[in-house]
Amino acid sequence: MASTFVRTPSLQDPSLLSPHSSSFYPRALSKPCFSIFPSPISHKYTSVKASYNPISTFYTAKNQTPDEEFVDFSDDKPREECGVVGVYGDPEASRLCYLALHALQHRGQEGAGIVTVNDGVLQSITGVGLVSEVFNESKLDQLIGNNSIGHVRYSTAGSSMLKNVQPFVAGYRYGSVGVAHNGNLVNYKSLRHMLEDNGSIFNTTSDTEVVLHLIAISKARPFFLRIVEACEKLQGAYSMVFLTEDKLVAVRDPYGFRPLVMGRRSNGAVVFASETCALDLIEATYEREVLPGEVLVVDKDGVQSLCLMPHPEPKQCIFEHIYFSLPNSVVFGRSVYDSRRAFGEILATESPVDCDVVIAVPDSGVVAAVGYAEKAGVPFQQGLIRSHYVGRTFIEPSQKIRDFGVKLKLAPVKAVLEGKRVVVVDDSIVRGTTSSKIVRLIKEAGAKEVHMRIASPPIIGSCYYGVDTPSSEELISNRLNVEQIREYIGSDSLAFLSLDSLRKLLGGDSPNFCYACFSGNYPVEPKESKVKSIGDFVDDGLTGVIDSIDGGWVQGPRLPKVEKVGGAL
Repeated sequence: MASTFVRTPSLQDPSLLSPHSSSFYPRALSKPCFSIFPSPISHKYTSVKASYNPISTFYTAKNQTPDEEFVDFSDDKPREECGVVGVYGDPEASRLCYLALHALQHRGQEGAGIVTVNDGVLQSITGVGLVSEVFNESKLDQLIGNNSIGHVRYSTAGSSMLKNVQPFVAGYRYGSVGVAHNGNLVNYKSLRHMLEDNGSIFNTTSDTEVVLHLIAISKARPFFLRIVEACEKLQGAYSMVFLTEDKLVAVRDPYGFRPLVMGRRSNGAVVFASETCALDLIEATYEREVLPGEVLVVDKDGVQSLCLMPHPEPKQCIFEHIYFSLPNSVVFGRSVYDSRRAFGEILATESPVDCDVVIAVPDSGVVAAVGYAEKAGVPFQQGLIRSHYVGRTFIEPSQKIRDFGVKLKLAPVKAVLEGKRVVVVDDSIVRGTTSSKIVRLIKEAGAKEVHMRIASPPIIGSCYYGVDTPSSEELISNRLNVEQIREYIGSDSLAFLSLDSLRKLLGGDSPNFCYACFSGNYPVEPKESKVKSIGDFVDDGLTGVIDSIDGGWVQGPRLPKVEKVGGAL
């Protein structure tokens, strides 16, 4: 697909934000905590994919069929950007990392890597593609050692280059360190500029690299205090695992935006992962979350917990429960399956409709649809079949086939839909392009009525904490009300899960979640535009010329040539 470049609106422009103002939560712990657990082991421009614009079409040609461009339906979703894993104290550490990364594959499909330490040397293998494409038996044989970290990543267009695939490994004056990061640093650009002004040289366009530089310039002793000192300079979301010659360190940002859990295998090996589903696969027993603002250091003496970073009220990403995490995971101490089922039950209670069958948009809408159907007393059936064998690169047919991009992934079941009043449950609506195509597919399969039920509130703001979302003007709920969206997608009715109902369901945990994409209230103010944008275009070789960027980069004046004086510059 061709790539175009659009200007991201300034976050300071009040016309582009919700009426809610940014809020901060300064309350912090009064003192640090320290404990030891014994262990038996020793520029504001961004590149986006060309896509059909539902907003302009709604106002200019409401009845026009949206077939001008191919849109992969899976692209019309927010994307989690990373998953991390760490293993300490198991002779099969690299293979356990490999299996755990398989379990976390849904969190990133464009790159994978594993770093293992053997005889004090950090060995790394990274590659572009799925975990099964990057690693094989011979490569895993090279990763010898008892301690290992791994990473899967998803990136925005143009940045899935090998140099940006984690874990990153760097040497500094006291040894070597590897890092795998899930999240997004909102002050990345200012940190990078500061480091470059002081002589640092960067090899990637990833925000994670600044962490390594901050560790390298720190003078704190021992090593884990270097990590603490570096993290004190970071703003935004980060769940990270570090590997050194003799230690595995896990750290989570003070707000706890992204998940990170700790488990233990029967042989005493300590495991960290983004989700508990990874622990389950490698037969590690879940022990607890890494707490917001906590640094966990694992070495031959056991596990040390240091809560040295003051942390305010947690702001955990609610979209982990709505879409990102697998239903069999426990995230932020709550079952993802139970959350999604409850979302569907609330929709059935608050937005009922006479119907004959309830179906889901697979796979993320399935559990909410089950909850809706049970609460409504209506059969749940598989009305849409998803193909899991279609990659992200398509050969477009020479003769246009309407909605072929969606049809490659989703196939309607006429026996379920024909002549029926159908409720379709999905997890979210982002641009609305996919929802309109799905509604049309179902109606063309013979459905009498199609009623859309969305198991999340309307998304009105971009995420700056490790989730790839479109800019605010591309979010259909940021510009249209529910009735206008219903008219655009062509459904007979449309209802979203209300934010108030979501908060009520979470009960006493409600203040501990981040709802910025629904409310526009950002716990950490996104002073800078999303990272990995300008560098992706310059360094990662996207095709195109500067003049082709919509809005244009500001062209600076050309410097005059320096004449040689006395044979030297």
